[in-house]
Amino acid sequence: MSIRVAALQMTSGPEMDVNLAVFEALVRSAAMQGAVFICSPENTDLLGLSAQDKIGKAHAEEGHPFLVLSRDLAKELSIWISIGSLAIPDGLGKVFNRSYLISNQGRVVSSYDKIHLFDVCLPDGEVRCESDMVRAGTHIVVADADFSKIGMSICYDVRFPYLYRSLAREGAGILLVPSAFTVSTGQAHWEVLLRARAIENGCFVIASAQCGEHGGGRKTYGHSLIISPWGKILAEAGEGQGVILADLDLSEIQACRDAIPCLLHERVIS
Repeated sequence: MSIRVAALQMTSGPEMDVNLAVFEALVRSAAMQGAVFICSPENTDLLGLSAQDKIGKAHAEEGHPFLVLSRDLAKELSIWISIGSLAIPDGLGKVFNRSYLISNQGRVVSSYDKIHLFDVCLPDGEVRCESDMVRAGTHIVVADADFSKIGMSICYDVRFPYLYRSLAREGAGILLVPSAFTVSTGQAHWEVLLRARAIENGCFVIASAQCGEHGGGRKTYGHSLIISPWGKILAEAGEGQGVILADLDLSEIQACRDAIPCLLHERVIS
C-alpha cells in the first residue's frame, strides 16, 4: 500500500487568525497535489509570544478555530490531518502543548500532550523554559489511522529515543515529530536525530517544522523532513513556508524490520 503524505512548513506568529489562513491555504495546496495525510508543525496556532501572552491567547479545546477548520477540511477534502500542536488551557494557569490527529471523516481520532519540555540554556546564549507556560503530558499515544498506526510526539521529544521505541513496540509504523527547532540546534542535530529515530525503529518519520522569524526574538530552523524506515530522506524543505510531499510505500516498514530486526533483538540491561 502506498500513500502520499505532506508536511507543512509554517512561520506562525502571535495572531491566530493569520496563522489559520496560512494553514488552510497550505492544506488545500497539499490536497490538490494528492496528499491524503497532511501534517502541520508544532505551535501551529501561536508562536513568538511571551509565556504570559500565550497563556492569555490560548483557546479552549471546545470550539477551537483550528480544530473546527481542520475537521471541516478533513471531511471536505477526504484527508487525514495532523495538527502538530495547539496551546490548550489546562485550567490551572498553564497550557498543554497538544497535538491532534483528525480522520478523513472529520473526527478527532486522538490527541497527545508533549511529554518532554524544552528547558535549556544553549551555547549561543539562547534560553528557553517551556515549563513556564506548559504542563507536561504523561502518556504515550499510538493512534489508529486507516493506513497505519501513528506514533505521536512533539519536537524536544525527539531527543528521548526510548519514547519512540515504546511507540514502535505499540505498533506505530509512522512517527510524527512536529517541531519548532531553534536555528542553532537545528543546524547541529535536526537531521541526524530524525534519521536515527527512523532507522532504529524501522518507521517512516514525518517532521513538519516552523521556520523563520516569529516575533519576540524567536527564530526557527525549518528544513521539514520526510524520512523512510531505512533512513533515506524522501523530501526536505528549505527555509521558507510551503509544502513538501512524499509517497510512502508502507510495505517498507516490515521489510526494514525483517532485514534488521532491532525490535526483536533488544535486551534489557540492568
